[in-house]
Amino acid sequence: MTKPPKPKPLLRDADKPVRSRPRKPRDPAQPNLPLDPMPNRIEPCLALLKARPPKGDDWVYEIKWDGYRLSVHVEPTGIRILTRGGHDWTDRFPAIKQAALWLPVGTAILDGEAVVFDQQGRSDFGLLQQSLGGRGGKSSSDAIFMAFDLLYFDGHDLRNSELDMRRHLLEDLVPAGEQGDIRLSEEIEADGDQLLASACEHGLEGIIAKRRNAPYRSGRLGDWLKIKCTQSDGFAIVGYEKSSASFGGIGRLLLAARKGDEFVYVGGVGTGFNERSAAELREQMDKLIISKPAVDTGRKRNAVFIDSKLVAEIEYRAWTHDGKLRHASYKGLRDAADVAAVYELA
Repeated sequence: MTKPPKPKPLLRDADKPVRSRPRKPRDPAQPNLPLDPMPNRIEPCLALLKARPPKGDDWVYEIKWDGYRLSVHVEPTGIRILTRGGHDWTDRFPAIKQAALWLPVGTAILDGEAVVFDQQGRSDFGLLQQSLGGRGGKSSSDAIFMAFDLLYFDGHDLRNSELDMRRHLLEDLVPAGEQGDIRLSEEIEADGDQLLASACEHGLEGIIAKRRNAPYRSGRLGDWLKIKCTQSDGFAIVGYEKSSASFGGIGRLLLAARKGDEFVYVGGVGTGFNERSAAELREQMDKLIISKPAVDTGRKRNAVFIDSKLVAEIEYRAWTHDGKLRHASYKGLRDAADVAAVYELA
């Protein structure tokens, strides 16, 4: 058996001990490397809706996740998980909290989405809602945090750095392919049109395009774009039609969008419920019953009208010529803590 080679001596004279250079005393006039204060909260960068993917090499792509937007704060005092609206939901995601404690970092802020996957590996907002026990309910151990940006890292604010640099640090922190409760939302180098077609073919919600050389800017400024396979937006529930043959006795939800300061009726939705979600929804709605409709819904049989405080996430294919939703399907209730915005008509 061949012996391993002898290590070469670090100094020319191998008989003398190895010594480092003498340490110079620190010049008190030399400043320390400055550390950035850790933000208590960062307003998220939001994606602007576009019909087609952008062209050019300065764009990179990711899958669009269908869940709750969250930021995970790894702080010296512990973990905080905040919603898009700044509400503390740490206790609602115990598995994500535990995974954040294991991250090899002292301080960090990760931007991402909490999701629950269906049997085909697609994120499903309805399943996420069920795992949380409905609107304002329990905690979820099934939710996984898909991290797609790193905003603060070991004392340094990264928001002014380009996306490519932030992603490089994120991939060191959350390596691709790991299957824990915090996972990397991987970038995909591809033609945008082909990727969108593939995403739609696999039943995904759509894709996100991000400008690779852009800093992280809060708000909907066009650095990130979303391109959807199907439309999915929030609409106010203004009532429901009773039906003895449907789950929860709900034949159809009556929906409204915003136009300026007013609500406008945009039709109804009678699909997408299961027994559990319909029962939970009926319980919420029956607490908000009012005598007169908040908007003009036209003549409706067996209609019950409610105060417009609940926002439903609705998937739909298109709009009719008279401003009603086509092929609509109920996905779940949005929570006010998630900034449950109601769709605004132009």
